Amino acid sequence: MFSETSLLALAAIGLGAAVVILFAGLRMTGLADRIADRTGFGEAVVGGVFLGAATSISGTIVSLTAALDGRASLAFSNGIGGIAAQTAFLAIADMLHRQANLEHAAAELANVFQCGVLLLLLTVPLAAYAAPEVAVFGVHPASVVLVAVYVMGVVASSRLRKSPMWKPVDTRETRADTPDEGDTPDKPARWLIAKFLGLMLVLGTAGFFIAQVGAAVTDRLGLSASLVGALMTAVITSLPELVTTIAAVRRGALQLAVGGIIGGNTFDTLFLTIADIGYRDGSVYHAIGRGDLFWLGTGMLMTAVLMLGLLYREKQGPAGIGRESVTLLGLYFGAVAIQAISG
Repeated sequence: MFSETSLLALAAIGLGAAVVILFAGLRMTGLADRIADRTGFGEAVVGGVFLGAATSISGTIVSLTAALDGRASLAFSNGIGGIAAQTAFLAIADMLHRQANLEHAAAELANVFQCGVLLLLLTVPLAAYAAPEVAVFGVHPASVVLVAVYVMGVVASSRLRKSPMWKPVDTRETRADTPDEGDTPDKPARWLIAKFLGLMLVLGTAGFFIAQVGAAVTDRLGLSASLVGALMTAVITSLPELVTTIAAVRRGALQLAVGGIIGGNTFDTLFLTIADIGYRDGSVYHAIGRGDLFWLGTGMLMTAVLMLGLLYREKQGPAGIGRESVTLLGLYFGAVAIQAISG
């Protein structure tokens, strides 16, 4: 689409799409918080399911478009690289919440559980890569497993909120998930949901343009698809998660902030299912390279650190933020440096 477009014009298109993603993501945070209150689902569930999926729409379009163009590595690394970037965003949000470590204040069983689901989902493409290449109607069985595990995880997360078998210890720094004044479960949420869906459409359109720009940059500059996918398209399409997380922290909706990141990461694993369906030259899991597996391992490592941080619940680390946040930033920027060096 942009094969003849100049690099300057490509940069302008990419910047414009990024701005659209930023503003749409910012608006979605307030809507998600009110939907959580009016439906009674709670911030962790709405953040993990609705907001997480919605802010991932632009990334979904990128992976699908790349797969349809036969760019397996770009489609794969876009989703997996986004998981690493979005997890690092939580450390940035932790810096903004000065009262206490964000993972301590946003104690919520649903978020811990979704971290476990995410780790389980991330092992599926790794197992698929190591297993023999098979396909049913052009789709690897692992893609079906990803959808099944995701759905079961969403249902289980909802049940956990209604009947939790584990509860965090409340401290002075713990922020309870309570409805805002004027937004209670007895009020309808249909217009809020309609606006939310409209913003999802805007994000999807922006994602299409990001995909085209990423493909053009890959060809024009001769960069590896893993590098472009993990560090360009993934980061740009992850901007809604950054904006919504910071906005949620500013609103005091801490469970929404953490749940939005974890839920977005969980939904991002479905990019691989979409990419596998769109990739017509075989299994997408067997068309990737070492760089893609590197970001898969990075995502798993960062998710494990986050999960341990949510369980340990350090009140305040020596750097003013939790030790897990420092570790997450170190892991992410270390991975970026390694990817940049290796090309």
